[in-house]
This record gives sequence, structure tokens and C-alpha cells, in this order.
Amino acid sequence: MTQSADILDALFAEIQAKSRDTAENSYTASLLADGPEKPIRKLSEETTETIIEALKGDKSALVKESADLLYHLLVVWQAGGISADEVWQELANRRGVSGHVEKASRQT
Repeated sequence: MTQSADILDALFAEIQAKSRDTAENSYTASLLADGPEKPIRKLSEETTETIIEALKGDKSALVKESADLLYHLLVVWQAGGISADEVWQELANRRGVSGHVEKASRQT
């Protein structure tokens, strides 16, 4: 593997830094400038594009769209005021727990 999952932490740190820049100088800042709606819309768009490429079976395009999807997800985290560490902790809490059990524990 040429890169590790640590790239997500580095990318999130970059997103945090760019969120303090001007919208004219930073795509990230422009996504965050008007509240959470714009990054949420972009996340939805990237999700759809990722699904399309997965269904088409185009591995190269799926890799690129997956990278876009992850970037925009991290921007939504920034917009929502959560840290990557909070998500990593939630994932760690779920390790070793059946997906069926975890899902049932969230139902009311």
C-alpha cells in the first residue's frame, strides 16, 4: 500500500486550515462559506457519482470518485463541527460488534 489511512487525518487537518482561508483563495473555504448546505449538496453529488462508477465497473473512475467522496465527507465533518477523531473513536467502539447487533442498538 502506497498510502495509509493516515492520509485522511492529514487531509482533515488541511481542510481545517483551509476553512480559515477566503472563498476566493480556497475551494474548501468556498464550500464552507455559506453554511453546511453547500458541502452537503456536494457530498450528495459525489455519492451519486461514486455509485454510478461502481455500477459501471470502471475501477479507475471509481477510485477517483471515491477520493472525491471522502474529501467532501471530511468537509461536511468540518461544517458539522466534528473531528475525525470522534469518527475514528466511534469506529473503534464498533470493532468486534456484529453489524446487525450495532444497527439494532440504534433503533428505538
